Formats: sequence, C-alpha cells, structure tokens
Amino acid sequence: MKNYSKFLLVSSIAAFIALTAFVSPPNGYKIGDKAADFSLKGVDGKMHSLSEIKNAKGYIVIFTCNHCPYAKMYEDRIIALHKKYSKLGYPVVAINPNDPEVVPEDSFEEMKTRSKEKNFGFNYLIDEKQTVFPQYGATKTPHVFLLDKNKVVRYIGAIDDNAQSSAEVKKKYLELAIEAIDKGKKPNPETTKALGCSIKTK
Repeated sequence: MKNYSKFLLVSSIAAFIALTAFVSPPNGYKIGDKAADFSLKGVDGKMHSLSEIKNAKGYIVIFTCNHCPYAKMYEDRIIALHKKYSKLGYPVVAINPNDPEVVPEDSFEEMKTRSKEKNFGFNYLIDEKQTVFPQYGATKTPHVFLLDKNKVVRYIGAIDDNAQSSAEVKKKYLELAIEAIDKGKKPNPETTKALGCSIKTK
C-alpha cells in the first residue's frame, strides 16, 4: 500500500512538472529589455534591419503571416497603423516567423504575392532561420512588440481588444501605447494577451 501511495505521489509530481513546463511562458524579451537588431529578407528581395530606418522614434514590430485567420482579420488594421504612425516616426516592421514547409501558404513567394495584392507600405520580412521570433518570445500571429527609439521594449501583446470586428474595438492597446511613449510616459497596460495562431516550426 505504501509503495502504491509513493507511486501515486511520484506520478503526480511528474505530471505537475510536465504540465508547468508546458505552460511556462517562453523565453524572450520582457518590458524594459533592449532588442537586438536583425537583418532579414524582405519581399523586395533586399535585406532589412531596424537600424536602416532613419529618424525613427520607435518601431512597431509585428509577427504575422499570410495563412492565419487572425492575421488576416488584422491585415487592414496593420496597413492603417503604418499609414498613420510611420508619418509620426513609428513604422510597422512585419515579420513572418512560420516555416513554409509546414505551411506552404507562408512561403516567401506567397508573401510577395500577398504584399502586392494588399499594397503593403511596410517592410514584410521572413524569419527564414526562425532565430528572431524566439529572441522576442513571440508565440502567436499576430504578436506585437513596440520598441522605443533606443529599441527598448515598451509594449507586448495584442493590437486591440477585438480581433473579429474593428468596428467593435473598445480599447486600441497598441495605439494607446504609442501615444504614451511619444509623450514620454509608460504605456498602460504594458502587456496584453496576444490572440492568434501558434507559430509553425518543424
């Protein structure tokens, strides 16, 4: 009986460890961390980095893709964000983190097609080696990381509070965060839960 009780206890502990390991937050940037620059290929065939953007007051880094329904829901909003805030010094830099062997719709050629169809005004880059999204700790598409002019992470999470309907958005988290750091203030909230599709890896 004692051995059986001991077995149950060990099994329960092992299950708990496995569960907590699964749900633990990923490694990646936290609020206040300085993001490293990167060099990724864009749909124009050229390599792009954050440092090449002159006179930036901040950077709206969004991990997104072609195939995800959530990414598609936010596509027009991302385009509008870039049109509005790039003029104020906060350009969108969109990065596709997915492995195209897992999701062919997220291939580089499909990225070029989508960018042309939607007339993206922002850099749409591919994380070919899948090394950048783990640095950031991105887990979803879309997943937003707002950096200030020194590349310090100031906001992480969702664009707003309603993926399904832009007309029914009550709180524009990202826009509020941009406006806060532009005034030298701390965003409130600094983090929200990103809703979207999981990033696809081999």
